[in-house]
Amino acid sequence: MAVDVLILTNGPGEVSTWVKPVVQQLRKQEPDHGQLRLSVMLSPCPHASGGETDSLKSYPEVDRVQGPADFFRFLLSGKTADNWDWHSRGVVVFLGGDQLYAVWAAHRLGYGTTVYAEWEPRWLKWVDRFGMMQGGTKVAAKYQPKLTVVGDLMADVESAASAELPFTSETQVVGLLPGSKPDKLRPGVPLCLAIAQRLHHSHPRVEFIIPVAPTVTPATLAKYADPGENPTVTVMEGPQAQLVTPDGGLSYFQIKDGPKVWLWTEFPAHDVLKRCALCVTTVGANTAQLGSLAVPMVVLLPTQQLDVMRTWDGFWGLLCQLPLVGTVLTKVINTVAIQYIRRNQKRFAWPNIWAQEEVVPELLGRITAEQVCDRISTYLHHPEQLETMGQTLRNLRGPSGAAARFAQLILETLHYPQQTPQQTPPKK
Repeated sequence: MAVDVLILTNGPGEVSTWVKPVVQQLRKQEPDHGQLRLSVMLSPCPHASGGETDSLKSYPEVDRVQGPADFFRFLLSGKTADNWDWHSRGVVVFLGGDQLYAVWAAHRLGYGTTVYAEWEPRWLKWVDRFGMMQGGTKVAAKYQPKLTVVGDLMADVESAASAELPFTSETQVVGLLPGSKPDKLRPGVPLCLAIAQRLHHSHPRVEFIIPVAPTVTPATLAKYADPGENPTVTVMEGPQAQLVTPDGGLSYFQIKDGPKVWLWTEFPAHDVLKRCALCVTTVGANTAQLGSLAVPMVVLLPTQQLDVMRTWDGFWGLLCQLPLVGTVLTKVINTVAIQYIRRNQKRFAWPNIWAQEEVVPELLGRITAEQVCDRISTYLHHPEQLETMGQTLRNLRGPSGAAARFAQLILETLHYPQQTPQQTPPKK
């Protein structure tokens, strides 16, 4: 019997590190190919890059994709942009956004619901099954049977076939991850290039590489490196850099009086990340991915230009997006938020949240390339500190196989026959 799986998601991190491994596993576990139709809908997200729809359309496992512009029309009326039809039996799967959207969509379609919840399961009365990243979640006893620990989906993104790296296996490599969302790229790209320029002077043998997010292109990064396109370059003291795109080779930034910064566009970039002695990254999904790979990192939260930091979720994020008054409110909200963060020692990097202590350093404030390079230099001169950090990350990460277990949960919600060996459950 034909069935529908409707996946709801939103941002670039969720699309690439949650949706991708889950749809791959659903196809692997589907005994009758063509009887299970996979559709993905994007909900609006202030952190979206704009490339999520095209990225999803490139996944061979996905049958249909709808962009965020038509999402609320579907919730309100049940109508899709392309007048999709629906089978009588199906399940709505939450993989990013607001868990309420999954409940709402399932009610409209008369489908079951399966939610991936990293931390907090919500709407427990109306959701059929929850796939939890970790155990120990406290809910009422009557809802406990709905919770299944599946593990960390980010640990299950399969590596792409790697092209030849532009450096030898003995070379020390520093990875630069400026993010994928506009509010992170504005300060992140010029700051990362400034770090490469300065660190090159003290460590001329170190190579630099940016694993480009799947929803971003080298041309997009070049705009954020251009002071004419991005005024934050001046604020972050970014260097002059030119994008070079050779025929048949990797693109790179050539920093004036500085090094090349290679741009790696294959995704996922696990093999490249594992080659890095350490990575410099913004907060967000990057920190979870690096943690899952046990790659040491320095996490940056620059605050030089408070009016461009509009990455808050929920009500405060909506206020920051208001026309006319949004910029003023953003400055006020960010100033208060930063004071609160410092006072309460709030953590943002996922490994630190998991461990409930600082496993990887988080640098918050008016960060300069000099400060970051001083920290990196210390690590490069003391590799035993990097090894300790990497070992701690290895101890924190969950078991592999989360995507297979979550796919199994989806099919169980559907009461769909499976032809796959039972997965070993993760330790709680």
